[in-house]
Amino acid sequence: MSRPLEDILFGDTSPRSAALTRSVSAVVSASLLGLLAAIVFRFYDAGQFAARFWEFFAWPTTWTFLAKGLLGTVQSAAMAAVIALVLGLVLMLGRMSRLRLARWPSVALIEFLRGVPTLLLIYVCFLVLPSVGIKLSTYWMLTLPIGLSTAAVVAEVYRAGVLAVPRGQTDAARSLGLTEAQVFVFVVFPQALRYIVPALVAQLVIVVKDTTFGYVVTYGELMQNAKVLIANYHALVPVYLVVALLYCLVNYAISRASKRLGRPMH
Repeated sequence: MSRPLEDILFGDTSPRSAALTRSVSAVVSASLLGLLAAIVFRFYDAGQFAARFWEFFAWPTTWTFLAKGLLGTVQSAAMAAVIALVLGLVLMLGRMSRLRLARWPSVALIEFLRGVPTLLLIYVCFLVLPSVGIKLSTYWMLTLPIGLSTAAVVAEVYRAGVLAVPRGQTDAARSLGLTEAQVFVFVVFPQALRYIVPALVAQLVIVVKDTTFGYVVTYGELMQNAKVLIANYHALVPVYLVVALLYCLVNYAISRASKRLGRPMH
């Protein structure tokens, strides 16, 4: 007798399946550990773990320089996130509007910004705008393109969240005499926001990563400062390992902060 589909998909696994899963997991883990060990050995064989490549991390000036770059990264990413969240909301409202005059320009702008690479927008701000008399600081040459590019994606994330809210919620709110604006602000959007928290966190992480394009406009962000350290001390692996850890810490902080936003209201 065949098992129901629900049992196959969501039921407890059989002993045979559990044993197979453990075996595959053990093989994959061993393979990853072996690969990691091989990489570490190659770095060691190349002398990248020699003390002379790490001693400058004991100097306060090194950490001050990295902290300055990290501050530049956080400042650019934070402003780009604000631009993306606010403009994304505006574009989403325009796209879902019943007025064609608002809907079609919003659709066109969303598709354009989603299709154009962020790096190309940075080059436009860096090379094209100054040629027509519009001069931006290196901060805005990096931050504005990242914010615009992310806003288009965030607009679609917002829209997915709004469409995920059960229609009965909006019908009940309208039956209480709330206006369309009140229904959206007090009923639909708060629920939609909790649906899309993971997707928004993913976009914020991408924003942080996109700040590494700061080298194009010589903006003093973390990766740019890391390259200065590498050029001065020829310590490529140590610097990139430390910088990677700093990026992981920033993204971990974003994930932790997002959990408070994703908690259900009581």
